[in-house]
Amino acid sequence: MMERIWLVVLYLSGWNISTCLLLQYHYVADRKTWTEAQTYCRETYTDLATIAKSSDMNQLVSTVSSSGYNSWVWIGAYTRIDWRWSDGYKGTGAEYRNWETKSDNEPDFYSYQQFCVNIGHNRGWWDDDCMSNYAFICNNGTQLDPEFVPVREKMNWRSAQTYCRENFKDLATVRNDTENQEIWSLIPSGEWAWIGLFRDPHMYWSDGSSFTTSYWSTDGNVIGSMSIICGLADMASGKWKIWPCETTLPFVCYSVPPPPPVMRQIVKLRIKPEDASVDMNDDAVKADILKKLQASLKEKGVSGVTLKWREQPDGKVFHKEGKPSQKKLVKNTEL
Repeated sequence: MMERIWLVVLYLSGWNISTCLLLQYHYVADRKTWTEAQTYCRETYTDLATIAKSSDMNQLVSTVSSSGYNSWVWIGAYTRIDWRWSDGYKGTGAEYRNWETKSDNEPDFYSYQQFCVNIGHNRGWWDDDCMSNYAFICNNGTQLDPEFVPVREKMNWRSAQTYCRENFKDLATVRNDTENQEIWSLIPSGEWAWIGLFRDPHMYWSDGSSFTTSYWSTDGNVIGSMSIICGLADMASGKWKIWPCETTLPFVCYSVPPPPPVMRQIVKLRIKPEDASVDMNDDAVKADILKKLQASLKEKGVSGVTLKWREQPDGKVFHKEGKPSQKKLVKNTEL
């Protein structure tokens, strides 16, 4: 009696082991502002340089250094400077600032964590690390008729905000020199105290990528009254700084290399079903076999592969062979 052995042709696509491709960086020697550089990169490549991991930074430095340049270049990092009051006040005097300029050039974003504001000696204001612990000033009146209350217990800015909201109204908003003088008089000599001013604590990449890696220098930064400041990288040290976006500098763009070609394989299988009455061309049977083959590939660590039956001219996938044969695998590779 003839054995029911079926010949099937299986079509596989995407037969490759995926790898993480490094970005390709492109050094541009023409000096442009950050915005001009961004426009050029988006028109010519993908965007200003994004750096997601240490290997990216090493590659960027290598790319620029190979051209003989070893100073500052624009990269795609930037941050917004949008100072806001804790109580949301936006009325007359909301833009009042009394930054410390006698002993320091504030705000200087020195530690790259300085998103909150305190008042100290000389009545001046300082941007500082929001996790630092200081005394603070609450408001127990209204926005237009404040009543300032000093709290001697030292807390970080967020805890101070919570304390003021739970026990008074909010952290203090300071709208003019008179209010600034009143608050300063409530602070023990030589100490600092949180007020309600803070800003957006986030850094951004030009292409919208998540900001997960940084190589900030330990130097201060120029902020002044700017609303946006932009990132640059030193090719000598590999460190980053924030600088006025209107400065003209060389810059680095990036592009994404094309994916490798997809390899396709046609695999011929001879299958001997346990139940000779099974219709191998039944859709449910074919789907079940594909599912098992896919699981087998996954167990072997092969990913990125799509399996598909290849129909013959008569519309069928499986065809009976007249001679008994052991199961074997024949591969033809097409690229």
